[in-house]
Amino acid sequence: MTTPTTIGTAGTVLEAAGVTMRFGGLTAVRGVDLTVRSGEIVGLIGPNGAGKTTFFNCLTGLYVPTEGTVSYRGTRLSRKPHLVTKAGIARTFQNIRLFANMTVLENTLVGRHTRTKEGLWSALLRGPGFRKAERSSEERALELLEFTGLAAKRDHLARNLPYGEQRKLEIARALASDPGLLLLDEPTAGMNPQETRATQDLVLAIRDQGTAVLVIEHDMRFIFNLCDRVAVLVQGEKLVEGTSEVVQADERVIAAYLGTPFEDAPGAEEAAEVRAAEEARGGAAPGPEGSPPDAAPGPATPEGGAR
Repeated sequence: MTTPTTIGTAGTVLEAAGVTMRFGGLTAVRGVDLTVRSGEIVGLIGPNGAGKTTFFNCLTGLYVPTEGTVSYRGTRLSRKPHLVTKAGIARTFQNIRLFANMTVLENTLVGRHTRTKEGLWSALLRGPGFRKAERSSEERALELLEFTGLAAKRDHLARNLPYGEQRKLEIARALASDPGLLLLDEPTAGMNPQETRATQDLVLAIRDQGTAVLVIEHDMRFIFNLCDRVAVLVQGEKLVEGTSEVVQADERVIAAYLGTPFEDAPGAEEAAEVRAAEEARGGAAPGPEGSPPDAAPGPATPEGGAR
């Protein structure tokens, strides 16, 4: 794993304090505290129904927490998702939410909406200001497609992309808002090992360009190879937080999440080999202080229960 590169404002990017989310008599998230700092990749893991996606929805304004606060760079966040995006937080979803009948470039341009200042009349009249903003947005979108390896498919319809490239396009669209913090909800779900490793490299490159990352994932190899810190949610509560080594050794996590020691889990040996290779190339394993609106969000009820 490479050494984190901190670019921009130093210190805390995200601070969630005492976040609780109730749906009637169901408490999906209970009193969760979490901090993400500049230059970090932080993992969020837990069994199905642990409240991970519900917590993400609280961070991004899709849900209004019953209790607790969410701050970005020291400022309390709005309860409106588009203002959260404008403040500097972008996300992908567990289920792909692309505009299927729009091109790869058009999907990416959707993510630029919070970074343009031209109003409705300027857009309708296509005045000089609008045309300048349009050119700037397209240039940025093309940069992101090059960055994510999708430039050659800029004119392809999103629905015609292979699954792994649709996932990449979701990330490109989220990055189009130029976020300081990117939230990824199971970015490798359904991927083969080669696609998963490519996604790991992409997330590291995003971090190295100055964007902090908070990622939900069930692939333990992905999480433990990638993250500076890992937090574990169980039944809506944070069970433990620490480095990969600390989390893997915690007996409560083993019992709650896998039911078997991590070193005996499938892929654990491969994960150790990858980490050793990163160190041999001059990187470092995680240390103690690893110092577009999206299409039609669903109703404010837990997705398949508290995820």
